[in-house]
Amino acid sequence: MTSHAHPIFTPQVTLVGAGPGDPELLTLKAVKAIASATVLMVDDLVHPDVLQHASPTARIIHVGKRGGCQSTPQAFIEKLMAQEALAGEKVVRLKGGDPLVFGRGGEEQQHLRAQGIAVEVINGITAGLAAAHDLGIALTHRAHAHGVLMITGHASPNPSTQRMPAIDWSLIARTAHECRLTLVVYMGVQTAAHLQQALLAGLPADTPVAVVENASLPSQRHATSQLDRLSGLFEREQLASPAVIIVGDVLQGLQKLNQADAPHSALQA
Repeated sequence: MTSHAHPIFTPQVTLVGAGPGDPELLTLKAVKAIASATVLMVDDLVHPDVLQHASPTARIIHVGKRGGCQSTPQAFIEKLMAQEALAGEKVVRLKGGDPLVFGRGGEEQQHLRAQGIAVEVINGITAGLAAAHDLGIALTHRAHAHGVLMITGHASPNPSTQRMPAIDWSLIARTAHECRLTLVVYMGVQTAAHLQQALLAGLPADTPVAVVENASLPSQRHATSQLDRLSGLFEREQLASPAVIIVGDVLQGLQKLNQADAPHSALQA
């Protein structure tokens, strides 16, 4: 009698970056993962057209995650991912941008692996890169910056478990000034006034700033100014989430273009 060994079942979740908004910025690997999923857990910032790549039989679960709005609790999302994967589903967690750049992918990896669930990550284009593209600038232009620092403007929602010290914005500002770094601030809309005040402790008042709302989408808008006018820029132009704030001398060329084109531009300081 011949015995046939059954393959060992290994539950798995795939964390997929859907990019900054434009569905055409999906990677080929992301498209393949979406098409193979039996369960898709989708964030709010994922463009609806991305779901056209899903199987008609896939179950789609919307788990809202948007700054400044009511969101699905992270603990619930992690529990649901594990539950579906352990039940044999091919689970894809579809996130805006890149899962590991302020997408809480690291927390989800840790939670799933602790339960014996394999995790694959498929990277996506993060909003900071898309915002720079929309502005027509290079975040690491050799004439203006030695590097780029991507940082959250939103404090940890659960400091009791994160054990992370508060961001020392004055230190960040001094470092950016002394080392010539471009700052890319995610989730900074609600804290713009605080960011302005804190960054002025280490950066000149006339440091160029830009805000890009809805990067990569047809509804994209941007406005430029200087650091000591950052909070007023949000108020005057009614800019809202999702938006990325870019701070640094890489914006100097953009400022000059805007000044030259002032009669034709609706969004500038």
